[in-house]
Amino acid sequence: MNTSNTFSASPYSKKRVRFAISLFYFGQGVVFATWASRIPDLKSALQLSDAALGSVLLALPVGQLLTMPISGKLTTSFGSRRMLAFATPLYALALTVLALATTGWQLALFLFLFGVSGNLCNIALNTQGVGGEKYYGKPIMTSFHGAWSIGGFSGALIGLLMVNLDLVPLIHFWIIAGLAWLHIFINYRFLIVKQGSQQQEKTKLFTKPQGVLIQLGIIGFCSMATEGAMFDWSGVYFKDIVKAPNSLIILGYASFMVMMACGRFLGDKVIAHYGRKRSLQVSGIIMSAGMFIAVIFPYLIPATIGFMLVGIGVSGIVPMVYSVAGTNSKVAPGIALAMVSGVSYFGFLMGPPLIGYISALSSLQYSYAIIACFGLVITLIVAKISAIK
Repeated sequence: MNTSNTFSASPYSKKRVRFAISLFYFGQGVVFATWASRIPDLKSALQLSDAALGSVLLALPVGQLLTMPISGKLTTSFGSRRMLAFATPLYALALTVLALATTGWQLALFLFLFGVSGNLCNIALNTQGVGGEKYYGKPIMTSFHGAWSIGGFSGALIGLLMVNLDLVPLIHFWIIAGLAWLHIFINYRFLIVKQGSQQQEKTKLFTKPQGVLIQLGIIGFCSMATEGAMFDWSGVYFKDIVKAPNSLIILGYASFMVMMACGRFLGDKVIAHYGRKRSLQVSGIIMSAGMFIAVIFPYLIPATIGFMLVGIGVSGIVPMVYSVAGTNSKVAPGIALAMVSGVSYFGFLMGPPLIGYISALSSLQYSYAIIACFGLVITLIVAKISAIK
């Protein structure tokens, strides 16, 4: 397969193309954070225990994981631009359905659909990001993920506003969906277009994974398990462990997201100066340190600082992993990203429910202590991978 140039030149300026792709990352971050910001409310409304919530949350990464082979195939066959035109509106619609759940099993079903549509967006968007990076002519993948983080932070702030205005999740979710559809309509035409089918051979649904892609996936697994702990449990952690006031329950999630965004916008320069290997190793150490601070000192200020460090630590890991995978010379970007994501998303698959189960047996604090070890695992694994420079 010829994968050296799977994207055509755009008639628009590089800055406009980069801005459009960044807005798609931003929009996807807003949609996901909108769901995350209302988890405590839905948990209370459905009267779910920590263990029950952990089981329900399992449905989202299951939907993502089961869609991996299909996402890579569809993105490679139809192009990331067309896939985004289909999947992004669907993702926003799936968000609104979550608010209709009246029982735990209904929420699990809707989260499964949310995960399916989210993964279609994820693979297509990161493939588009690889194309945008090639078109721009220099490393910008980390800044794309920074736009996602800004979207996540914005979604968290909007969620805080909606909670304080006493708006129910259904109205909140529909407002976000409407804004997402408007953004898609405006910015879709500026995306990178895939070249004609003559540039590629027929793609198999399942391709034998390369060892380096599996290794990258394991690094992504550890990072995404930690991110899952932040996305799905930070609100519960601040409410039940930190004992934060209701108006500040979102503080942990918001502080994590803003620092992850800052780290991603600064990440490209750091990577260029120190290299991916050293950047990944230091990121793992910072990630673990932040989690341990939040566990050992479960009070508002130190826990917030700890969550900020976690945000800095995880900020560049997934973008670096995806950037390396997307430039693989032997596998098409969509397929390579699907392979790496397939392993990585086991972190989302195992992390959040694992926290719930361990919490039910001991405490949420102890669950976070176990997740804190994943950063150290990243540092050790990166040291053994010669392909990362």
